[in-house]
Amino acid sequence: MNVNSLSSFYPPQPCNPGDFDRYMLEQYALNQRGRPEDFEYIKRLMSPPADITTIVSPGSLKGIRVGIIGAGLAGLSAAFELRKTGADITLFEAEESRVGGRVYTYYFDKETPLYGELGSMRIPVSHETVWHYINLFKLPTRPFIQFNENTFIYLKNTRVRNDAQGKNVMMNIYPKYQLKDWERVTPWQQLVYYGLESPLLCADAIKRSELLQVKPIYNPYILYWDFQSNRRIMERSLLSQGGINLISSMAPLPGENLYNSYIDIAQANYPANLSFLYEIPGGTSRLPYAFYYSLKNNYPMNDYPHIPVHLLGKVIMMHGNWITGIHREPAAGKVTLKFSNKENKRDRFEVFDYVVCAIPFSTLRNVDINPLFSSLKMQAIKEVNYIDSMKSLMFCSKRFWEEGGPDEQIIGGGSLTDLPITSLWYPSDHASFCKNQTTMMYRSYPYHKLYLSTQAQKNLASEPGVMIGSYNYSLDAVRLGNLSPDICDDEIKREVEQVHGLPKGYLDKIVLDTKTVDWNREPWARGGLCFFTPEQKRLFSYAMALPEYDNRVFMAGDHISAVHRWMQGALHSGMKAANDLAAACIINNK
Repeated sequence: MNVNSLSSFYPPQPCNPGDFDRYMLEQYALNQRGRPEDFEYIKRLMSPPADITTIVSPGSLKGIRVGIIGAGLAGLSAAFELRKTGADITLFEAEESRVGGRVYTYYFDKETPLYGELGSMRIPVSHETVWHYINLFKLPTRPFIQFNENTFIYLKNTRVRNDAQGKNVMMNIYPKYQLKDWERVTPWQQLVYYGLESPLLCADAIKRSELLQVKPIYNPYILYWDFQSNRRIMERSLLSQGGINLISSMAPLPGENLYNSYIDIAQANYPANLSFLYEIPGGTSRLPYAFYYSLKNNYPMNDYPHIPVHLLGKVIMMHGNWITGIHREPAAGKVTLKFSNKENKRDRFEVFDYVVCAIPFSTLRNVDINPLFSSLKMQAIKEVNYIDSMKSLMFCSKRFWEEGGPDEQIIGGGSLTDLPITSLWYPSDHASFCKNQTTMMYRSYPYHKLYLSTQAQKNLASEPGVMIGSYNYSLDAVRLGNLSPDICDDEIKREVEQVHGLPKGYLDKIVLDTKTVDWNREPWARGGLCFFTPEQKRLFSYAMALPEYDNRVFMAGDHISAVHRWMQGALHSGMKAANDLAAACIINNK
């Protein structure tokens, strides 16, 4: 592909896309990458498992007691599916006031509403299991703007606009880096593709498809990618150290995890996750709360249209209760869960026929497991890597980022910087008011140029708004997150001012409130994102997903799926755990 060419055709990205719309977008993205043959594999592997009623009939598990640990998406989806079987379900959630785990929408003003995402915020078109539930609960969606030409690139104290062909960066920022001659004439988008995505073309479609699978043995390409760090992969692509330094700021997730396994970046690039994205208006938390309200509803006919209400299982929600022990009762074939809460300091116990463990290994590490799980599972609980991630929201009295002329207004997208805040993200909600939208394609990345008409700009830019002032990972998240809250807030505002070229102190009167989550410091997360270190997929991925205690304890969560860090992995694993539990009931005669 000519790096200076732009596609003459860009498929429309409608609100509330149907399956055909999503398939067209995904096929387009894969065609641009030279991998059209991957589509059917991705579609099949991302699709939800078979419905649980194909394993056991509705209501057939009446009297079976199931304990579910964690009310993130994995635990909620497992509960939702198991309810079809008639099982009695108790869902333990350590958080007192919310569900969703690392799906966390924070509302500054519930009347308006003004909100920002402290966790998941994007839904790729290829994530079939997420769309299955979005369609089931009839949640609205609109395009999430990932790339916008008016956003900033601020590296080495140099600020440019993020034009689609990368000319501003090449002209003004490349001279700051020690690059090879061929790198200096190659747009940064192409360098990112060359260093982090083109290695996938070395394997054929069947071998690549194992990126989205959990298997006991992987093909040599998967093992090779698992063994290599992100830095080593880019070095093997003959990128200079200066080029790798540049890419590290332009692609923050791999850039802030240079020494972690390339396999986690490969599995994200394989389905072209960042090409065409959507969001849920009103907040991503509407998805976990759709599960929650359904599970709390004694008559959820719309959610289970083909199952009579009397066949559905009962669900008990145990908010503010955290699990401190998982114990096997071999004589009775049962599992005892030990739990605590703030009000009752004494340990309490409940006995279940089956358990779904849907909390991250970072918190499972402090649970008393007796007898111990399998050797590799215990090793994985101790060793599997979780990186820190931190997000900071700024509630502003006006949308300063939307002010100015057509070449200055920022409607959606993100700015990138080598400062500790790493990236800034702007809301996409005003995109529907824009006077003009030109969309250009560069290696399947849609670049938007959106601007408001004069009257719309005057009215809308003066509205309050919420932006993500900092979104970073790993060491930057640790170092920024360890500042005291007041100093941290001040540092973020100063760095946002630098990125935007605003006078120091400008934001002090505009920022009305802030909210920051450092996921390392969240007591029921103790880590941001599961991100394997080299060889952890080979060593642990299969063992992590296996049930324990003779098929009495089942595992769920994005960490035990092949799709780390995305809602897809959590939901798919929850459904699979429910299906595996139902199959075990047949084997065990309940």
